[in-house]
Amino acid sequence: MADDKKQSWTTSITKSGEFKRRESAFRNRITADGSSGFKAERDRYHLYVSLACPFAHRALIVRKLKGLEEIFPYTVVDWLLGENGWSFTDQKPKCTLDPVNGAKYLRELYFKADPNYDGNFTVPVVWDKKTNTIVNNESAEIIRMLNSEFNEFCGTPAQRELDLYPEALRSEIDELNSWIYPKINNGVYKSGFATSQEAYDKAVKDVFEGLDRVEEILSKKRYLTGNSITEADIRLLTSLLRFDTVYHGHFKCNKKRIIDYPNMWGFVRDLYAVDGISETVDQEHIQKCYQLSQRSINPHGILAIGPDIDFNAPHNRDKLFK
Repeated sequence: MADDKKQSWTTSITKSGEFKRRESAFRNRITADGSSGFKAERDRYHLYVSLACPFAHRALIVRKLKGLEEIFPYTVVDWLLGENGWSFTDQKPKCTLDPVNGAKYLRELYFKADPNYDGNFTVPVVWDKKTNTIVNNESAEIIRMLNSEFNEFCGTPAQRELDLYPEALRSEIDELNSWIYPKINNGVYKSGFATSQEAYDKAVKDVFEGLDRVEEILSKKRYLTGNSITEADIRLLTSLLRFDTVYHGHFKCNKKRIIDYPNMWGFVRDLYAVDGISETVDQEHIQKCYQLSQRSINPHGILAIGPDIDFNAPHNRDKLFK
């Protein structure tokens, strides 16, 4: 059993100083008809998330947009990521103890699912209460399951009909994801955790190449694929919401801010105003998690005072792209 394993960002740093993210290990799928062995059912699954993590945040947004709050309850871990990984507490705002397994640390769920597990203890996690195991811990797959497999449980007809991965746009969405993830979603981490100048220079160059490319797309379209929100927008948004508050300073991605990109900044405020999305954003968790947990970057754990950003500021993208 690998239960002496510690959670450390530095375990993913190569000899050349480059941050490498490990692949998610649990990749089962929930299906509406149960053909996968995991059927979409009421009161069967539980979601474990961090409000700080952009990948877990994707799942919370899709859950909200699809009206699955009652079907998919969730538990928020402590914003402080310690050497034993994510933990559960009821002593901090919005954090709760584990109501399903009574675990002290998220890592306990991983070992319960697989006693020989030898990987990182990441969020989000979808837990199956019926079989007592982890179904999936890959956010890209979780949001697609939430999008398509629980439609009979959606809160309203409009939420049932909402499709964030429509067949007609799948190739375009996949193409967007193929470079937004490595350049932006993961690129900021590669910049922040780089331990050599060469690794940092390469990673941060990719970040701003990606952002410049997004800005160009959003100069012509309200959302990444046109006038409707898709999963590509959600996957991008969670990184942009964290950019100016933590990635710009903490991760040294300080060439430009999102508010310096007029189209992207408008896009962020446009999506933030979508009913339910702002409720999933918690900048206290975001800033405290990154700055107080990642001591290899911020050794003294000093919490920065700002910046002050008004995500509720008005925008005109709805008028520009009718």
